[in-house]
Amino acid sequence: MKVILAGTGCGSLDSMTVEVEAAIRDADMIIGAKRLLEGIPSQWCGEKQAAIYAEEICGIIAAEKQMDKKICVLYSGDSGFYSGTKSLLPLLEESGIHAEVLPGISSIQLFAAKLQIPWQDWLLVSAHGTECDAVRYVMKGQPVFFLTGGRLGPADLCRQLADAGLGGLQAAAGERLSYEDERIIYGDAAEFADMEFAPLSVLLVLPNSPSADLSPGIDDDLFIRGEVPMTKKDVRACILSHMKIQPNDTIWDVGAGTGSVSVEMAMKASAGKVYAVERNAEGISLIDKNREKFGCWNIISVEGSAPEALTDLPAPDRVFIGGSSGSLKPVFDIIISKNPQALICATAIVLETLHETMELMTAEGMDIEIVQVSITRTRPAGSRHMMTAENPIYIITGQKPPAGEQDD
Repeated sequence: MKVILAGTGCGSLDSMTVEVEAAIRDADMIIGAKRLLEGIPSQWCGEKQAAIYAEEICGIIAAEKQMDKKICVLYSGDSGFYSGTKSLLPLLEESGIHAEVLPGISSIQLFAAKLQIPWQDWLLVSAHGTECDAVRYVMKGQPVFFLTGGRLGPADLCRQLADAGLGGLQAAAGERLSYEDERIIYGDAAEFADMEFAPLSVLLVLPNSPSADLSPGIDDDLFIRGEVPMTKKDVRACILSHMKIQPNDTIWDVGAGTGSVSVEMAMKASAGKVYAVERNAEGISLIDKNREKFGCWNIISVEGSAPEALTDLPAPDRVFIGGSSGSLKPVFDIIISKNPQALICATAIVLETLHETMELMTAEGMDIEIVQVSITRTRPAGSRHMMTAENPIYIITGQKPPAGEQDD
């Protein structure tokens, strides 16, 4: 038995390599999606079997194992670019069946050629039959190529961008590449969000300017400020060091103020989301302005008071509580109900808030760390300088240990 997994190109026979055509012509049986089989001339091949799932294809091949047959499995585009070869090859190996893989011309190659630009620096993302956060990828500062299909097409992805404030990003879409009715469309994300595209489409979005590469503790003067309180840079840097933020984290910033902590957390959680919760309308406006200024499109401002405003938010991995307006326990309760393992970091300037936070964390069996930050800054005193102390701030961090490490 001879088994070949072949990439058939972008659809038309003209985009198929000579090597793949020869393999199909030589096959006793070809297997693939109905659309691919219909595009193969009947005189090229023998038996056709429509199948798309790896388990089904492997079963068909295994049933012919004792026969001296040549079987060719067809994939659209290139066999190594988001194709079913990834899942089929291990199944064939487990069944003791060796397969040869032949490449094809992928949609990205053909699209880049049509646009007359090189693609080696593009970020390649599949939104074909899977969930995709378009905002996350365009924030990386590279042109992003989206392989689309299924539930998400170019319009859906561009709608995500437009809703996040990125509607001005330049984009190009390729419909039915290699076919006679092929179409290349240029525009911006906002325009594409309201358009209809063919099911066989790909999308390129030019990069968003990434957030400035700033160290933790961004200078206070860089933020847009109003009358809403703002956590100062030195305290902010300390908070970030205790929160241990990971790129994919979902984070709540409760009592977000101007959004200064949200901005810094969003830069760390570049592939995650930061929900900045603030009851003050001016604060929400400042959060949105700072979100735009720093390009932190993964910040979502939420106007309302905690805990009510937290009810519909997704479960957090980490929570920063900068202010709870006397509702600390209800805020804790909803955090724990959403994710008992969430890391919680809170600040306090009065001893009563420190004591209440410690009691709540202790009651939940959390490991607790408390740091007192006392900042002293220089100020001019005539021709000399003197140090002026600011109010000390307590940073309290707590998290339940993993289940296997908790005390009996």
